[in-house]
Amino acid sequence: MSDTRVSFEVVVVGAGPAGLAAACAAAESGCRTALVDDTPWLGGQIWRGQQAHPTIPLAAHWVERFKQTKAVLLDQCTILGPGSSRILLAEDPGGPRQIQWERLILATGARELFLPFPGWTLPGNFGPGGLQSLAKHGWPVAGKRIVLAGSGPLLLAVGGGLRKMGACILSINEQAPLSRLISFGAGLFRWPSKWGQAARLKWTLRGTPFRCGVWPIGAQGMEQLRAVTLTDGRRQWTEECDLLACGFGLVPNVELPLALGCQLDNGFVRVDAWQASSVAGVYCAGELTGIGGADAALVEGSIAGLAASGHENAIRQLMASRASWRRFSAGLAKAFALREEVARLASAETMICRCEDVRFDRMKSFACWREAKLQTRCGMGTCQGRVCGAAARVLFGWGMESVRPPVLPGRVESLTQD
Repeated sequence: MSDTRVSFEVVVVGAGPAGLAAACAAAESGCRTALVDDTPWLGGQIWRGQQAHPTIPLAAHWVERFKQTKAVLLDQCTILGPGSSRILLAEDPGGPRQIQWERLILATGARELFLPFPGWTLPGNFGPGGLQSLAKHGWPVAGKRIVLAGSGPLLLAVGGGLRKMGACILSINEQAPLSRLISFGAGLFRWPSKWGQAARLKWTLRGTPFRCGVWPIGAQGMEQLRAVTLTDGRRQWTEECDLLACGFGLVPNVELPLALGCQLDNGFVRVDAWQASSVAGVYCAGELTGIGGADAALVEGSIAGLAASGHENAIRQLMASRASWRRFSAGLAKAFALREEVARLASAETMICRCEDVRFDRMKSFACWREAKLQTRCGMGTCQGRVCGAAARVLFGWGMESVRPPVLPGRVESLTQD
């Protein structure tokens, strides 16, 4: 991207499955389209590494399909927030950029949810997705004794991947009760691809203990994690390990939609039948509208791309598929809903905001996120509240009232563009 300002009919933010599908639909409909992402690859976090070393046929298909379009890829480009007159303020390695749009599609995905417990900040604690990402990029896990804990299908997926890389998976501990998982699993025949994925993962992880209704209550170690204490609500036990990968599901990256003024519904962006948000010309797709995985994101992204390019009639044939994947998403949310106990793991001394060293006993004295932020600086560190803000929603029921640019860290000169 060489010009300071570039202009497109359709701009798609996020190059994961939803963003790829949206960009393909818009570009193939004849719109001048740009796909923007802050990474140097296509596929987002879920398909990370597939562009260089494809092993997932679905990912390879969509990456190749995008390459066949005339869409412009603006990679390694970070969106900092909205400017004026339908302009996004951005920066890439070359400096500040302005991206003007007529229709905007947001597909910014989701991140892991971390819930604080004593010892969760010890070196050796990772999010499951974060550990998987490091391992894919060469961080050594072979021979490491790893415990996985938290909630969601990602635990199985990460466990299977790490085991293939030579890690010793000691146990996988899911906080959801067995009864809910059995009920959810019994309905997977409606989505054969998901049933097949689950069966393959279980086979890959054969011999690894998979416990339901179990969650971590503490991690031990001096300068490095050495063990994790788990409970099933009746008894406690400790497992020695080298690494703990713990995450309690996913939360959507709604900072940019909020900065643009999009309305939320129960933490997700509210959209209509065309994936249009409450802001004129702004569409949202994928995990922003509900956690459902790559298949759901592809359908929603395709609908958003067609709607943004004025091809509403072509959307109708996709509506049945979207409805099916939304039922899957609802079943997923019900099966892996967090139990009350995991919101009560933190002790008085437990750090809630790691960036600004704000403890639980300090934060619980406030009535809302804004008040806590003003008094303690929680949420004002490097992660800009992405970790502690999501945790505070679970721990205290606080919502994030507003978001101010920059939604991601950037250079001052990038924020003072005309």
